Amino acid sequence: MKTIGIVLLSLFFLSSCNSGGCKHETSETCSKEEKAACADKEAQEEKQCGDKKSEDFTVSDVGDIAPNFNLKNVDGTKISFDSYPEAKGFIVIFSCNHCPYVIAYEDRMIALHNTYAAKGYPVIAINSNDPEVVPGDSFEEMQKRAKEKNFPFAYVVDKKQKVYPKYGATRTPHVFIVNKEEEGNVVRYIGAIDNNYEDASAVTEKYVENALQELLAGKEVSVSKTVAIGCTIKTK
Repeated sequence: MKTIGIVLLSLFFLSSCNSGGCKHETSETCSKEEKAACADKEAQEEKQCGDKKSEDFTVSDVGDIAPNFNLKNVDGTKISFDSYPEAKGFIVIFSCNHCPYVIAYEDRMIALHNTYAAKGYPVIAINSNDPEVVPGDSFEEMQKRAKEKNFPFAYVVDKKQKVYPKYGATRTPHVFIVNKEEEGNVVRYIGAIDNNYEDASAVTEKYVENALQELLAGKEVSVSKTVAIGCTIKTK
């Protein structure tokens, strides 16, 4: 009986090495090849889970984890949060070319990037509009606009329109300030850039700047949500 028990126990460990869980890859009954295969499989599973988690979050309120993305920039490169390993966070702005509200805010978007990218919070502008609905928001037109305005920030296209719903973005411009924290990339502000899109000199509440200054000071954002004023994101 003792011999049978030992054989059964050995078979259990061996089958565990070939199973999806790989829980006994250090067992002496497993060969080096089997241990290596188990370790490799676990690493792949962990990576897949990590990728899925980072991209499949959805934002319903301040405090939620911001979904990552991997979108084409106007210079042809792919941009994600991982493109900025030294960043403390991000100013994610859903934007476009044609919207008069965006056009009114473009210089302020440039100023935000020029001021806060060096402090760890770069602007990433995302165009989620369908170019078949608004031809002026095609990728080629994005490239032209970025060149005309000399955008210092990434201007990427949400071609499949999968990113903006995950953020709950509805307008252009619609801002999401993301802060890198232990639990992930946490949304700390949602809304408008400031309280006067028509006249930058008449602004009395700089929502985004105030939120960034508080985050940089290690404080909670006092005004974490405002109403985004702008054009609707265009879909078929």
